[in-house]
Parts: sequence; structure tokens; C-alpha cells
Amino acid sequence: MDYQQIISKYYDEDDALRRILVVHSESVTRKALQIARAHPELNIDCQFVEEAAMLHDIGICQTDAPGILCHGTEPYICHGILGAAMLRREGYERHARVCERHTGAGLALRDIISQHLPLPHRDFLPETIEEQLICYADKFFSKTRLNEEKTIAHVERSLMKFGEEGLVRFRHWEEIFG
Repeated sequence: MDYQQIISKYYDEDDALRRILVVHSESVTRKALQIARAHPELNIDCQFVEEAAMLHDIGICQTDAPGILCHGTEPYICHGILGAAMLRREGYERHARVCERHTGAGLALRDIISQHLPLPHRDFLPETIEEQLICYADKFFSKTRLNEEKTIAHVERSLMKFGEEGLVRFRHWEEIFG
């Protein structure tokens, strides 16, 4: 798979949003691959991690988040399911699953309902070790402060807005990946 080709299909070469997407995704990819290589016992598919980490936020171009130059029509929280739909159209189901499951530390159906989130009513929880790893690595990087890695404490504070369950998942991943 050529993830650069997929990115180019949806983002112009000189687009500032493309730069944000690529720089953020490269940071997430580097962290995820560093963790994967430090844990050979987990048998992580590193090629897949590289591809999926580079594409996990592809759906941001369809969202309305002017602070990061997104001028689409959908709420930002939908970027995962939007990206998943884009990748499914390209024939990449496994990569699509990473897109739709990386928001927060994954989103449970009960949180979607209780928080009235504009998402389909089902669980969006990372299942495979690769999905969990990319979700974990993503939490350390924002799109507003590119290349600046967050501390564990900062990540945990950020996750609290999605509920206690996500924080518990993140802390479990910290035990596995940290």
C-alpha cells in the first residue's frame, strides 16, 4: 500500500492542512514504531502500523475545525468514521478500523449515548494490538502543537473528557507499551 498516494488523493500537495496531517501522523508513526520495536514479544505488524498510523486521521479534511485549518461540514469528533469510510472505499478495511477506533482511547457505545455524540450507536474500541498501539501513540501528539510530545499526565487529563473508562484503557496500555 502506498499511503502517500492515498493522502494525495484527498489533500493537495501545497495544502497547509496536508502538512498538519502529515507532520502529526509522522510523529504518531515514529512513536508507535519505536514502541513496537521495543516489544518484539507482542509480534506487532510494523508495516501495517506504519501505514495505518500515517492514515489514522485522513478524515479530518471533511470536518469543521478551523483551528487546524479543517473547513469541512462535519463535527471534528466524526473524523475517525469519515476516514474509515474513505479507506473502505479504497479497499483498506483493516486500516479503516484504526481510523474509527482511535478517538479518545476508543469510545464505548454507552459514552456515545450519554454524551450525545454525533456518532453511530456502537462501540468504537481498539481491539487488535496494532489498533491499541496507534491509539495509544496518537494520544501524545496534537495537531495544534506539531512535534511537541505530551506528558503522560497531560494525556490522562485530556482523556478524562471522554470518561473514566478511556483513562483506564490508556493506563492499561501504558503497562503494555510504556
